[in-house]
Amino acid sequence: MTAPPAPSALPPELPATPLPPVVLWTRALAVGSVAGLIVLGVAWELWLAPLRPGGTWLALKVLPLAFALVGLLRHRLYTYRWVSLLVWLYFTEGVVRAGSDRGLGASLGLIEVLLCVLLFAACGLQVRWRLGHASRPEEAA
Repeated sequence: MTAPPAPSALPPELPATPLPPVVLWTRALAVGSVAGLIVLGVAWELWLAPLRPGGTWLALKVLPLAFALVGLLRHRLYTYRWVSLLVWLYFTEGVVRAGSDRGLGASLGLIEVLLCVLLFAACGLQVRWRLGHASRPEEAA
């Protein structure tokens, strides 16, 4: 029989108590939206509707989202904060390309806008809920 790990052996990112449903849902929505934006961005620029035939280096635009995905999976509040600002760059690209591209490119732009709105809402709710329910020093005394 093996003994359970000592509390100090647990990674510091893991919370001591179970997470509330609102945190789990907003985290799942944020991770899903970022993953969707990554897949959409790569597929869009390499295969579906690239600016030039054969794909472009513009597919590297998803690199910041890969870093964000790591932070979201580790449940870091700071990541939710900066992603809520970064997402507006992708939103702007989606709006511009939805209005200027034709055919599939316009549809992909609308999908990007939808994913961005979902991501922003998830990040906003996550940050607001976690900051609103953080333990306050005056309550602990």
